[in-house]
This record gives sequence, C-alpha cells and structure tokens, in this order.
Amino acid sequence: MESERSLWWSINAIYFNLILFKFSLEPKESRGEKKMREKWRVYPTELKKVSLIAAPITTALVLQYLLQVVTVVIVGHLGDELLLSGVSIATSFVRVTGFSLLLGMAGALETLCGQAYGAEQYQKLGVYTYSCMISLILVCFPISVLWFFTDKLLISIGQDPSISSVARKYSVFLIPNLFACAILQSLLRYFLTQSLILPLLFSSFATLCLHIPICWLFVFHFKLRVVGAALALGISYWLNVILLASYVFFSPSCNKTRAPLSREAISSIGQFFRLAVPSAVMVCLEWWSYEVILLLSGLLPNPKVEASVLSICFSITYLHYFIPYGLGATVSTRVSNELGAGNPEAAKVAVKVVGALGIIESITVSVILFGCRNILGYAFTNDTQIADHIASMWPLICLSILIDTFLGILSGVARGTGWQQLGAYVNLGSYYIVGIPMAAVLAFVAHLRVKGLWIGLVSGATIQSLLFALITIFTNWHKQGQLKHYLEQGCPESV
Repeated sequence: MESERSLWWSINAIYFNLILFKFSLEPKESRGEKKMREKWRVYPTELKKVSLIAAPITTALVLQYLLQVVTVVIVGHLGDELLLSGVSIATSFVRVTGFSLLLGMAGALETLCGQAYGAEQYQKLGVYTYSCMISLILVCFPISVLWFFTDKLLISIGQDPSISSVARKYSVFLIPNLFACAILQSLLRYFLTQSLILPLLFSSFATLCLHIPICWLFVFHFKLRVVGAALALGISYWLNVILLASYVFFSPSCNKTRAPLSREAISSIGQFFRLAVPSAVMVCLEWWSYEVILLLSGLLPNPKVEASVLSICFSITYLHYFIPYGLGATVSTRVSNELGAGNPEAAKVAVKVVGALGIIESITVSVILFGCRNILGYAFTNDTQIADHIASMWPLICLSILIDTFLGILSGVARGTGWQQLGAYVNLGSYYIVGIPMAAVLAFVAHLRVKGLWIGLVSGATIQSLLFALITIFTNWHKQGQLKHYLEQGCPESV
C-alpha cells in the first residue's frame, strides 16, 4: 500500500514537471506586447458603444426632419404653386432666423450635461436642462416678433409680395412650434448625453406616424390649407415633447438625473449662456453661409436653372448630413462623458473609432452616388438641362459629402469638449473670410457660375475641417481629463 502511494506521488511529480517544462519552452509575452494587445482590445468595445448610439440617433433625426418634408408634400398636393412657394420660402426663413439659433444654443448642453453625467453629478443634468429650456423660451419671444414681419423682410430682399404674404401667414402660425422646439431640443440633449437613444427613436417614429393624418385633416378636411399645415406641425412637435417629458417623469431610467425646478436652475442660466452664445454663433454662421450662397445663385445668368441646380444639390447633401450629424452627436456624448469621468484616453479612442466609421461611410456613399450620377438628377426633375447640370456637379457633391462627414464628427468633438467659442472663430474665418468671397469670385469673375459657388463653399468647409482637425490632433487630452476636478467644483467648462 505504501509503495503504491509512493508510485502515485512520483507519477504526479513527473507530470507536473513536464507541464512546467512545456510552458518554459513557450515564448513569453513581453510587457509591451501585452499592453499593445490590451490597447487594441478597447476598440471593438468602443465600436459597439458608438454603434448603439449612432444608428438610432441618426434614424431619430431623419424622422424629425421628415415632419417638415411631409408638411411641404401635403401642401404641394393642394395644386397651388403660390402656396407651395410661400411655404418653401417660409421654411427656409424660419430655419435661418429661429430653429438654427435654438439648435445651436442647445448644443451647450452637450458639454454641460455630458461632462456632468461622466462625473456622476446626475442631478446637474436636470438642473442644466431646466436652464436650457428657460433660456431658449426667453429667446423665442424676440424671434416670434421677427416672424410677424416675415413679409416685409422678404420683400426687402426682392421676394414676390404674394409669396411673401403666404410665407408670413405660415411663419406666424409656426410660433407655437418654435416654443415646442425650445423644449424638444433641451430634452433631446438630456437623453443624448445619457445615451438614452431608444426613447428618442420611438417618440420620433410615433410623432411622424400621427403627423401624417393630422396634417391631412387640417389641410384638406378642415380646409385650413397653409394655416392647417403650420398648426399640424406645431401639434406634432408638442406631442413629441409630451411623450419625452412623460418618459422623464415616469421612467426609472431617469431616476438619478431627474431634478425638480429650483433656484439652482435659474442661477445656472448665466453659466449656460456662456457656452450657448458661442455655440449658437458656431452653428448659425455655418447654416447662414449656405443661404448666402443660395441667394447669390439668384444673381447668376439664367437664375431659374442655376438656383434649381444648387437647391437640388443642397437637398442631396442635406439628406446625407444626418449621418455625420448623428456621428457627431455620438462622439460628443462619448467624449463629454469620458472627460467628465476623468478618462482622457477613452475620449481619444472614441474620436478615433467614430472617425474611422465616418471615413468608411462617406467613401461608400460617395462611390455609390458617383456611379449613379447620370440618372440621379432625374429623381428630382424632368428638365434635361437641369439634370445634365446636376450630373456635372457630382464630383463636387461627392467631395462635399466626404468633407461634411469629417466636419460633422469634428464639430461633435468641439461640442463635447466645450470648444464652442473657438469653433465660432473657425467658422467665421472659414466661410466669411475664405469660402463666400471665393465663391463670389469664381462664380462672377471666373464665370464658373454655379460650380464656382459650390467650389467656394467646399473650400470654406475644407478649411473649417482642417482647422478643427488640427485642434483635435494637438489637444492635450490629459489636461482635458482634469475636467472631473473642475466639475466637482461646479465649473464644468473646458480647461
């Protein structure tokens, strides 16, 4: 018995030594290789995170945009060109004078709420969201007064008086929509900075489904026509607000970030405006540059054709811009959350991953569109002359898509880090010192006409992208990571 036990232990000892010998023969992983393997492991994880945010937020943005498209389409079925022209011009006017301003100001929440959420100061999200709502509602009052004079402003820049009258009527009845947008933009950022995207997606989808019958009833059944279209759009926006507000108050997902309206929200308005004003300037300077280019196209020879070509090209790039804007919103959320949590390396990874996604997406879309360049023009018009002009513009359109993708992502990085003031200076120089003057020279002096206008606009966007890229590349991310310390002191601004 004793000999069997000794034999058993001898066999186990030999087996154990053989295992040790085997592992000693295998090459050992160096510390650098292990660190590199761990470093690359974070990219698939980050890719999953950004994909779960980017896909639904882009879809939600498209669904919200379709509310306006559906409204214009239903008005178009009235068969009155005057009404359709008035609504189209009014849509452009209210977007430039009102909605772009609210959208830009609300971008300050991407910095404030995003970094507060990363720093685990959850109650601050509710406080900042109330500050944003109050501030945007206050801004809505002077905008509403401006909209009452829509016809006079449009006539002063050369628009037809009858079209301007229709545009005024539509703009005035859109005022309730303006106040709804102020609250909606605040709630959108509140959800986005917590990566709560599905409520935005479902509420946008439900609103669009209800907007179609509501708009049809107001326009055709009640015969309110343009007034009905504006009221229906306002009802749909308020419905979206009610759905999201209900989710905030009743969902357990918002328990930590839900806060009552308090004096702190009022006292934080000044802090909000310090970021909101440059954020609004940053957005509005970019949006207004496109309107300036469109106005310049009306001064070209054969303005009906040139303006139509430019308008269709804008429509194509605008439809695509929801993708880079969604990616920008995603990277803004990830960067602000990680900087607020004091994780600068994670913020850098998020920028790289979203940037790679943007490159793949923009190249894919550009190749597909360029391959279909000879037929896509006819999807917008039956006029052969306009379609041929659009076909010749496709190389510039594809280039614009590539640049806009980089621009959307880098603008998101700027919002996430709190660089709105710097972004405003970049946009001012890119478009109004370089882009628009170059467009005018190429169009009217070099006689490149609509191509010259587009080249100037693309040149401005290219400079804007390069400047944002340089700022991002040379950012001291470790210094940005100190934001958590400043957040704890109640100063959530970029350092």
